[in-house]
Amino acid sequence: RPPDAEEEEAEVGWQEKLFSQFEVDLYQNESACQTPLDRQYHGEILKLEKAGGRKNYRIFTYTDHDRFTNLEEHCQKVTDSDHEVPSYLAERMANVRRRRQDHRPIEASSLKSKIVTWEPSEDFIKNNHVINTPVQTMYIMGDLGPYGKLGHREYEHVLCTIKVDGNGVITVKPDFTGTKGAYRIELDGEKREVWKYTIENASVQVQPEEEEREQRVFRDLYSRHKEYLSGLVGSEFEMTLPGTLRLFVNGEIVSAQGYEYDNLYVHFFLELPNQWSSPAFQQLSGVTQTCATKTVGWDNVAYFCYPFTLEMFFTQGDESEDSLPQWPVLYFEVLSLDFWQRYRVEGYGSLVLPASPGLHMLTIPTWRPVELGTVAELRRFFIGGSPELEDITYVRIPSTFKGERLSRFGFRTETTGSVTFRLYCLQQSKAFLETSALRQRMQSVLDRLGGFSQQSSVYNVLEAFQRARRRMQEARESLPQDLISTSASTV
Repeated sequence: RPPDAEEEEAEVGWQEKLFSQFEVDLYQNESACQTPLDRQYHGEILKLEKAGGRKNYRIFTYTDHDRFTNLEEHCQKVTDSDHEVPSYLAERMANVRRRRQDHRPIEASSLKSKIVTWEPSEDFIKNNHVINTPVQTMYIMGDLGPYGKLGHREYEHVLCTIKVDGNGVITVKPDFTGTKGAYRIELDGEKREVWKYTIENASVQVQPEEEEREQRVFRDLYSRHKEYLSGLVGSEFEMTLPGTLRLFVNGEIVSAQGYEYDNLYVHFFLELPNQWSSPAFQQLSGVTQTCATKTVGWDNVAYFCYPFTLEMFFTQGDESEDSLPQWPVLYFEVLSLDFWQRYRVEGYGSLVLPASPGLHMLTIPTWRPVELGTVAELRRFFIGGSPELEDITYVRIPSTFKGERLSRFGFRTETTGSVTFRLYCLQQSKAFLETSALRQRMQSVLDRLGGFSQQSSVYNVLEAFQRARRRMQEARESLPQDLISTSASTV
C-alpha cells in the first residue's frame, strides 16, 4: 500500500460535489443515467476524466440533491437496535421531505379564495400536520475500503453532517475538532483498522470593512421593516392628554347563583365620581337577557355570559386637595320575571372597578330589603313585587348624602345570592412615559390611582387609631383622680 494513501486532506465548500469511486464507475455509463441530475453528473465526470481525473481519493461528498441524502433522512433510527421497528410517528416523520422548496408569490385574490381546503391531499395533510422545517443537508463521506478495492458501498462512512435550516442556523455534527483530539472510526473487519480524522473550519475570516457593510445592510433592513409595521399600524393611534388616565374595561357578567327564583336578569349602571368623564357615545348602563337557571352542585346557576364595554377618563385636578381620588363604581341589581310576568327584586350589589390592569375574576354577594311579617312574603310569592331601593346607590354611600355619618338603623335586609364578573382592564396614560425627575416633582396619575386602595386602607387604619385614642382619653378623664394617681405610681 503506498504510504501517501494513508493520509488525505480535502477542503470542501458548501454544497460542493466531490465524486466517490462508486459514483465515477456508475455515472461513466450513460445508460445508467435516468434522471436529469444523473445526466448532469455524467457530464461532470467526463470533464474530470479529460482534466486528469478526480483529485480526491477517499473523501467525497453527498449534496442536498443526492439520493443518499433522501435515504439517510428516511431511514433514521431512534435506537441502536438492529431489530428496531419504526413507530407510527417515525413513519409519518420519515415521509416528510425536509427540503427548501421554491415558493412562488401568491396573489392576494388567490390567497383569499383558498382559505379553506375542502379536499386536502395526502401530501397536504403530511406537510401541514407534521413539523416541517426547511433544511438543506450536506454529508462529507469517507471511503474506508482496502487499498485497490474502493467504490463499495459497505465501506462508506459519514464523517460530518452539515445542515442549514430556514432560520439560518448551521448545524455541524460532529463539531469542529479544535483543541480536541481526532475522531476515531473503528472498522469491524479482520484487521480491526482504526481511522482518525479531524474537521477544521477553513472559512476566511470576515474583514472589518465587510462586517461593517453587513451591519449597515441589517440596520437598513430593520428600519425598512419598522417603517412597514408603522404603515400597517397607521398614525391614528389615540394618545391621551397630559395628566389624564384612560381606563378601558372589557367586562362580562358571567353568572348569577344562589337565588330563590328562576328566570333571572341583571340591570347595571356605572357611577363616575368627580374628575371622571366618559365619551358621549359611551353607554353607562345595560340589561342582560333573561336566563333560566340550572342546578350545579347545591346552587341554581344562571349563566349569562353578557359582554359589555366601558371607557372613561380621569383628569388630574388640583394637587393641593387633600381628598383621595375616587374610583368608578358599578352598581347592579338582580331581578326575576316568571311566566305570569311576576316581577321580583332578588338582590342588590356593587363593585369598585379594579385599580390594576389585567384580568380580574370577581364574585360579588348581594342582599335585598325585606319587610317584617309574612304578608310581604306572601305578596312576593303569589302576585310578585317586593320592597325596592328608590336610589340604587344606597347599596354603598348614596350620591345625595352630604353628612359625616350614614346611619342605616332600622333598615332590614336579607342575604341572597352572588354575581360573578370577569373584567379585563386596560390603562393608558402619558404618566407611564414620565422620567424619574418629573416623578419627583409631581405625583403621576398612575401612582395616585394605582395606590388608591392602599392609601384608603392606610387612611382607614389611621382614622380608627384616632377614634380609639379619643375614646381612651375620654375614659381616662372620667376616672377618679385618686385611681389615676395610684395606677401611675404602680407603673
